[in-house]
Amino acid sequence: MSRVVVLGGGESGVGAAVLAKVKGFDVFLSDKGTIEEKYQEDLRKWDVPFEQGGHTEELVLNADEVIKSPGIPGSAPMVRRLEAQGTPIISEIEFAARYDNAKKICITGSNGKTTTTSLIYYLLQQAGLNVGLGGNIGKSYAYQVATEHFDYYVLEISSFQLDNCYEFRPDIAIITNITPDHLDRYDYQMENYVKAKFRITRNLRPEDCFIFDSDDAITIDHLNKIILSAKMLPYTQQHEVKQGAFLKDDKIVVRYEDEECDIFLKELALGGKHNVYNSMAAALAAKASGIDNRTIRESLATFQPIEHRLEPVLSIKDVLYINDSKATNVDSAWYALECQTKPVVWIAGGKDKGNDYSVLEELVRQKVKAVVCMGVDNSKLRAAFEDIVGADHFVETGSADEAVAAASKFAEPGDVVLLSPCCASFDLFKSYEDRGAKFKEAVRRL
Repeated sequence: MSRVVVLGGGESGVGAAVLAKVKGFDVFLSDKGTIEEKYQEDLRKWDVPFEQGGHTEELVLNADEVIKSPGIPGSAPMVRRLEAQGTPIISEIEFAARYDNAKKICITGSNGKTTTTSLIYYLLQQAGLNVGLGGNIGKSYAYQVATEHFDYYVLEISSFQLDNCYEFRPDIAIITNITPDHLDRYDYQMENYVKAKFRITRNLRPEDCFIFDSDDAITIDHLNKIILSAKMLPYTQQHEVKQGAFLKDDKIVVRYEDEECDIFLKELALGGKHNVYNSMAAALAAKASGIDNRTIRESLATFQPIEHRLEPVLSIKDVLYINDSKATNVDSAWYALECQTKPVVWIAGGKDKGNDYSVLEELVRQKVKAVVCMGVDNSKLRAAFEDIVGADHFVETGSADEAVAAASKFAEPGDVVLLSPCCASFDLFKSYEDRGAKFKEAVRRL
């Protein structure tokens, strides 16, 4: 019996451990930190032995194969030890796909991937298909493969999850865009990050589809350096394409093989230029999956915005509070600021990932009246924006309650208070979801 060791006891790791157990492996899970009680209950339920608070070398290094959770960097000492002795290390995505024959629509990118994933999932549901949602969103993909059956999966996949994928192959692969993000995990080399994203395309066959934003310079630059055999389906807001999606007058035109679907912009549920791109990608994936035009149009018109992504919270004294906690990089914050039409009190900050804030300077000049920092180290944000908004309109806080209280003092009727942090959440919060939830709680207490 082969021995599988899972490193990391979160959603991904526990799902992989359960699947390994179901498939008859000798499985062991090890977490350097503390495993949440709900995950411990799952492990006990499935009779998976585990440890927390550190790795026992003799129980880890004897693995035939290791499944590494995406949050663990390749530089971790135990990972280095395993690599040095030649132990294969794979991701949960790679492992689960070995036991899954469903059609897979897989989305990666720096920005827009959660919205695009959610849109596609909704489209397939509305079409009556038997579809699961997983990867970097919802339940673990591996756990679903172990316990459920779906004909389709829509998977949001991060670069960290792709790093240890080798044979994994989507039927439809989507890269929404590529902008600098997570560079601290890629030796601060943009090319390493780009290659990680493009791993989603490495096993595509001629019958598979690759959907991509042809207006994204970084994507196109890398695409010009490689050869793909898949059907190429670009989407663009700049010109017409023979196959793919483009803007024409006041509508999106989607062309796939011999079919065409028109979607009026005014009917889209999600506003903003960035969401036009997301809707294009989703509509293309739907057409490539055989979904009819009426279902595509109706679904894109009735989709509900996802939590933590430009999510309206409350309007208090004619000030709208918006939760965009999922904006963990500069480009996401750029989109959030760009689509605002009212004066903005901007709450930003967190764990910097090697961000370059210069691209935001013009938007901050045009739209932001005050900056409220919410993080442990705000020095880079201060250097970038204090002179623009003025020292008396730049404050630092150490919690969601403090940040919301400070923002409310700057805000006047007709303004927007926008939490769009630009940074990771791990200095003050457990996750971007935790940050967004605490922001919403603080707003409701005003």
